[in-house]
Amino acid sequence: PFYSSCFLGKCPTGWHHYEGTASCYRVYLNGENYWDAVQTCQRVNGSLATFTADQELRFILAQEWDLEEKTFVRKDQRRFWVGYQYVITNRNHSLEGHWEVAYKGSSEVFLPPDPIFGTAMSENENVLCAQLQCFHFPTLRHHGLHSWYAENCYEKSSFLCKRSQTCVDIKDNIVDEGYYFTPKGNDPCLSCTCHNGEPEMCVAALCERPQGCQQYRKDPKECCKFTCLDT
Repeated sequence: PFYSSCFLGKCPTGWHHYEGTASCYRVYLNGENYWDAVQTCQRVNGSLATFTADQELRFILAQEWDLEEKTFVRKDQRRFWVGYQYVITNRNHSLEGHWEVAYKGSSEVFLPPDPIFGTAMSENENVLCAQLQCFHFPTLRHHGLHSWYAENCYEKSSFLCKRSQTCVDIKDNIVDEGYYFTPKGNDPCLSCTCHNGEPEMCVAALCERPQGCQQYRKDPKECCKFTCLDT
């Protein structure tokens, strides 16, 4: 029999999956400056997050990220580095400038509205880096309340990485394109091929019922292994 892959994990543990962009997202709490955050995201085959549309941003704002309160100055507010930079073009009466995507390879993206300027700005900086502020309280989170800050890139902050969805096996290992694997999920007898980050052409092994056992439970991690429940 063939199985649908819609309920199978497409991100490593700790990452949140969004079907709309076939992407995975993760907040890193270790405070890093913008440039170090860029490197950290690259090491996990990702980049600092940019957003293609409002729907993707709303998904991010609605998530319950696994966050430690002590890492944030205000417990009800969180700020993360994301993949935009604000280029200052005029400092005469007030700061003027425009947002750019930090990575030229990014395809169509949504650009933020005018920012709030951070407190750690220096007089000489002509490029500031983007922080997305979101809120902890569920009512604010579900209404999508948020702010955009243009901040000194050398300030330390948590940050949001984004990477393409990927095949993940039952032991939480990342699987390369074209390889056979048993997907993350509740069926250890499933064997699939990894294609574009999704399990495809999945086939399940058929197991014989355990001998001399009326009631039994399947092992969630090992194919054709059972625990007899007869008393």
